[in-house]
Amino acid sequence: MSGTDIIVPMRITLVRHPKPIVAANICYGSSDLAIADDELTRVSNSLSITLPQTAALFSSPLRRCAELAARLNYPSLQFDARLTEMHFGAWEMRSWDEIPRTEIDAWASDLIHYRPGDGESVLQMATRVAGFYADIQNLPDDEVIIICHAGTIRLLTACHQHAEHENNVDLSLSKIARHAATTRHRIPYGTPIILER
Repeated sequence: MSGTDIIVPMRITLVRHPKPIVAANICYGSSDLAIADDELTRVSNSLSITLPQTAALFSSPLRRCAELAARLNYPSLQFDARLTEMHFGAWEMRSWDEIPRTEIDAWASDLIHYRPGDGESVLQMATRVAGFYADIQNLPDDEVIIICHAGTIRLLTACHQHAEHENNVDLSLSKIARHAATTRHRIPYGTPIILER
């Protein structure tokens, strides 16, 4: 399939899950964390007003995303494990202060290939996220909503920017991984981020 044959959804809405119940300064990625019920209610009520009702809805299966997605009550809801946050291996649920400085420095010196805590590298995560991004290009829907995580949003945004720049979805994974890992982002909880063609 050539770049001109690709159908890109006109509008992709990315939503980071609500703030999970976790202590400050804890490294968490693939850990399955809960959300306080009042926070879940507040965010789902807000999104129910602002999100398009006819969109296809995808979600990470991790609880902090899945519970929000279920509350939105879209019949099109699909869970996709490729949308989960990065797996930090032995770093998961440890205080950042407890993680040896040598390991953090090793990651900083090789942002896309290093596997924090022997978990997942940014490049490995980029591979699965880019696979998801490529798959949604063939959807008939003009609107897609994705409930996921900050790391996933960074990579999906990098995929989208690369596809727009190259005018196709022949994605350079190393470029996408590097862009996501080196671009500073402030991604608020529960707030839509819109990508348009």
